[in-house]
Amino acid sequence: MGLFDFVSGMGKKIFSKDEEADENIQAHINENNPGIEGVEVNYDNGVVNLVGTAESPEAMEKAVLIAGNVQGVEEVNIDGMEVPEAPEGLESTTDMENVEYYVIQSGDTLSSLAKTYYGNPMDYPLIFEANKEVIIDPDKIYVGQKIRIPLPLN
Repeated sequence: MGLFDFVSGMGKKIFSKDEEADENIQAHINENNPGIEGVEVNYDNGVVNLVGTAESPEAMEKAVLIAGNVQGVEEVNIDGMEVPEAPEGLESTTDMENVEYYVIQSGDTLSSLAKTYYGNPMDYPLIFEANKEVIIDPDKIYVGQKIRIPLPLN
């Protein structure tokens, strides 16, 4: 899958020196653990390389967003991530084709996004729940933040 792009100057500030980045980003992912075992982070000049085993594609996506929404991170590489396949006969609970990534723009609210994507602003909890490891408070999103928008199954 490779790289995911982010806005470098935006996000939570959790390190001030590059030497602190690996440890601090790893702790940040573990603190909000979306279902990743053995996570290791290597930060190099704005690029985070993630290693570990995700319990699902959704867990992997959330780890990427947690790492990417950190100030100073421009890209997240997941070539070192493992995602187990769903048992035979069962489909994964999250189909990555049914998720859209969205970068928050000035004036956006979760309600306005819910209206755009679902037709009803009161469906904003669907977006919040899909991003609760990244969005701590549904009223506190910021420009440049990248989130997941779960799309309705057709």
